[in-house]
Amino acid sequence: MKINKIIICLKSCLALVIVGLMLDFVFPFEVKPDYSCIVESSEGKVLHAFLNKNDKWRMYIELSEITPQLTQTILYKEDKYFYCHFGVNPVSLIKAFARNILKNKRTSGASTITMQVVRLLKPQKRTYKSKLIEMFRATQLEIHYSKKEILQLYLNLIPYGSNIEGVKSASVLYFQKMPQLLSLAEITTLSIIPNRPTSLKLGTKNQYIIQERNKWLRRFLDLKLYEKKIIQDAINESLTITRHEAPKLIPHLAIRLKNENQNASIIKTNVNLNMQKRVEQLALNYVNRLKAKNINNAAVMVVNNQTMNVEVYVGSANFLDIYNGGQVDGVRAVRSPGSTLKPIVYALAFDKGIVTPQTSINDVLTNFGGFEPENFDKKFNGRVTIEFSLANSLNIPAVKILKQIKVNSLIDVLKKSDFKNIKKQAKELGLSMVLGGCGTTLEELVRHYAMFANDGKFKELNYIKNNKKNKGVEIISPDAAFLINNILTKVTRPDLPNNFENTYRLPKIAWKTGTSTGKKDAWSIGYNKNYTVGVWIGNFSGEGVPELSGAETATPLLFDVFNNIEYSTRTGWFKKTKNIVYKKVCAESGDIPNDFCHNQVIDYAIMGVSPSFKCQHLKYIITNLKKTESYCTECAPKNGVIKVLYPNISTELAEYYIKRQIPYIKIPAHNKNCTRVFLENAPEIMSPNDGSEYYIGEDNQQIQLACRCTNDVQKVYWYVNDKLIKTVNAEEAVFINLSKGKVKISCSDDKGRSTNINVIIR
Repeated sequence: MKINKIIICLKSCLALVIVGLMLDFVFPFEVKPDYSCIVESSEGKVLHAFLNKNDKWRMYIELSEITPQLTQTILYKEDKYFYCHFGVNPVSLIKAFARNILKNKRTSGASTITMQVVRLLKPQKRTYKSKLIEMFRATQLEIHYSKKEILQLYLNLIPYGSNIEGVKSASVLYFQKMPQLLSLAEITTLSIIPNRPTSLKLGTKNQYIIQERNKWLRRFLDLKLYEKKIIQDAINESLTITRHEAPKLIPHLAIRLKNENQNASIIKTNVNLNMQKRVEQLALNYVNRLKAKNINNAAVMVVNNQTMNVEVYVGSANFLDIYNGGQVDGVRAVRSPGSTLKPIVYALAFDKGIVTPQTSINDVLTNFGGFEPENFDKKFNGRVTIEFSLANSLNIPAVKILKQIKVNSLIDVLKKSDFKNIKKQAKELGLSMVLGGCGTTLEELVRHYAMFANDGKFKELNYIKNNKKNKGVEIISPDAAFLINNILTKVTRPDLPNNFENTYRLPKIAWKTGTSTGKKDAWSIGYNKNYTVGVWIGNFSGEGVPELSGAETATPLLFDVFNNIEYSTRTGWFKKTKNIVYKKVCAESGDIPNDFCHNQVIDYAIMGVSPSFKCQHLKYIITNLKKTESYCTECAPKNGVIKVLYPNISTELAEYYIKRQIPYIKIPAHNKNCTRVFLENAPEIMSPNDGSEYYIGEDNQQIQLACRCTNDVQKVYWYVNDKLIKTVNAEEAVFINLSKGKVKISCSDDKGRSTNINVIIR
């Protein structure tokens, strides 16, 4: 009989379980609380918080933030047998039912924490029917969630009056600290308020709250829940709090990350809060000083090169400065990059074996098919080295190098580096992009410069904490990266303000500046082994300012930031790669020395890649004994001649010397009786531009004719539509009137060499 009863009992229990599971399947209980989105720093502090969809502060508390003290206090007060029941405490229910019947009114609901979670998720009228539903739902919660998760839900949902819900929200908004940092007195305070949010209103009834708090603390003392000293300290702890504004410390990044992570309740960033605050203050103070010059904003970004974590993100100098566009995110604003893309151009040239740092190049007026760039200071420097060109941010050499490596090569590399606007503009871009003729953002440039610090590997930025390994994609070789790093660390940089040149214990960095056309954007980007820092200065309105420049305006803030985050830090420097070798080169050309190269210097080269041309900065010319006439091999007499070394300079450099009256040794005039027709070095027509259209207007303005010739040419002959117009000295410009329509212009020199171009006059 007993066995039969046991079997019947087991069958009944099994039937109840099956029915319960069926009901659970048919009537599932969805647990989808609507949490506030909070953005946390790398240290776990709340940087920025947003209201949830119902305009409530309901900040998600993580299991790691629930301390044993918080757990024990809440459980003792609300549900001592939480870990013993399955959502419903039958003993408490019977007691509560008896009390309610005897007193003929509701005195106790006997709700467990699990049942309270159900009520907080799905509020209903307090009736017996609702209680039964509540009990069923509580059982469902116990089936699908662990005790820790149910307690976590409870702590996330309990009300604290007004629009504040959850322990974390109350902790942040009232105590301005994270839950795991709460004292016992603060925890006890937060445990008693949810039952009486009106009478125990924080900030207005603090004295009454202290009385009620201490009652519970004395109970804890009687029950020996905590050590006597801890409880006594909690009783003596004052309560002077009031409600505070929710944190809004990194608005630009917070808004961005919230939009990118729509359903996230917590966004854990890599922002270093202390560093962020210091840099924000530096940017604000610096811009306040610049406002007298009508320069009103700045953006700063700091990236850890080892991890690619974004540790500082300053979108503007002052988010609340609405008048000057403070809410514009300067880190993502598309601006002209000025000269900041030059290093990658030279890096590609190093990798392609076109030049080395000591290779000479001419910084002279050059026409690139109608595009005539000029340097920032409006001056030219003649023959310079590649190293000097980059360190001094010269424009003409940079355009020449870009022309050699091809614009498409640069565009392809920048596409790999995820320059989004360059991807869009690719078909429209030309040589001017190296001088700022494209659109980039501070974010893209900082990420790009971090590549030089990472041996030429492009890596994505990490805004949010993750455990993914960022291997990166090689954009340039480690060898080219080393050469760029070496050039950008030159001590005597002309774009370094004097008051920063000898800063004590200033961290060693490589850096580059840039200024956009119209003086609208000033850039300064620097890096070392630890950090890459990018600074943009200007006006979000796009208004240019004459005093604005990357060197003078943005660089001081760059060094302020570096000196603040890396002051007196010794981190070592980038080591020479195994493929980098030293070699002696001619100081005049940067090529391998010839017999006549007496002035030699040490240069870096990439083994097996860098060029190995013999120097030709001088060449032998056959002349008469007096050196007044030169000959070619065709016309040289058998006797009375000598071979003399003369500078082998280009026509553009010769023109530069002539215009600036710089003396140089010219090759004597060629034998006038020579009948050989020279096929090379024909005159180069500099003006007008081949294939261009010119509008002369009603005043019948004149067109300039100008050419560039070798230094042995004395006379040139100008033709219009095959008709001789004028004979002039080689370096002399001509101004003429041209009729409308298609016009052929020809230039011949006194050696019989000629060049033709076509223009359209309208």
